[in-house]
Amino acid sequence: MATARELETARLRLRPCRADDAEQVHALWTDARVRHFLFDDRTLSAEEARSHIEASLASFERHGYGLWLAFARGGGLVGFAGLLRADADPPNLIYGTRPEHWGSGYATEAACAVLNYALKTLRLPKVRADVDGPNLASVRVLEKLGMKRTRAAARGAPLLYFES
Repeated sequence: MATARELETARLRLRPCRADDAEQVHALWTDARVRHFLFDDRTLSAEEARSHIEASLASFERHGYGLWLAFARGGGLVGFAGLLRADADPPNLIYGTRPEHWGSGYATEAACAVLNYALKTLRLPKVRADVDGPNLASVRVLEKLGMKRTRAAARGAPLLYFES
């Protein structure tokens, strides 16, 4: 399949997540404000974070997509964006930024780069996303990307589903 590639935006450089990123990814994903919606407020172990990175590396090899880390041009880690394989279904778009960057548009910018890569470069027919209903910032990101809400389900808090 396609080899992993870097993505560029006006303000960000996204590169595929690597095994040696495990420590900084784990720190990001265990931040209480980040994990609240991303992992249903469950703290991931360092081993679980490494497992997600290994699955991403395998996904890049097999499918041409996985998790990218987003870095500000000339700066440090801003967040992540990527596509998760969902069996025979279209992949799921995920993204998140460090809390100090919330409201800066970085989540939209990174998610847009990944979505464009999926649809234009990989020519995937569709990408899906789901978001907890109370996570209004992430709902707005998906709407800005032009993704359409397809349904809602209850899983504790309402879960909203979107498609490209």
